Amino acid sequence: MRVTAADMRVYVPLTLSGLAEAYRTGELGAGRFPAYGVTPALREWYPSEYAEDHEYAALGFAALASLRLLAADAGAPRRRVVVAVDVPEGAVSADPAGPGALWVDGPVRLARAAAVHVDAADAEPDVASAARALPAADGGDEGAQSVVDGADDHELLWYATQEIPNLLGPAA
Repeated sequence: MRVTAADMRVYVPLTLSGLAEAYRTGELGAGRFPAYGVTPALREWYPSEYAEDHEYAALGFAALASLRLLAADAGAPRRRVVVAVDVPEGAVSADPAGPGALWVDGPVRLARAAAVHVDAADAEPDVASAARALPAADGGDEGAQSVVDGADDHELLWYATQEIPNLLGPAA
């Protein structure tokens, strides 16, 4: 894969089930799909002189979006998944939903992925609790928000794209 100056790194929230589908088809998204990246709104929301801080914030927003996907899919393993992928800037448009929120015109070949970020297995109980607490947290319940924030106590682990089959197990 060739990355050019006109490419933008975006973070695509998924579940392990969604990652398995992307691996099976070789593509992320069947059409337009949500992602997160370093946008002017994110830079304004999180002022920092370090590009890595902005990338980490975009990854964090994608991890929260992955948690939302888990809350909507009771059958998915309770591990957040974010795929870091480089896409042409022309395929990206801003989403006013929040800092760093984007839309990507897909599909995008999984071969363009730079890495996959996934919770370790020991994070599953906290991620499961956070997914259950998300609706109450969205409603303003501070205790529930604390449970949701508890998922962030677990750093997403970095995996090379060649490791995707190992992440998915025998079903890959």
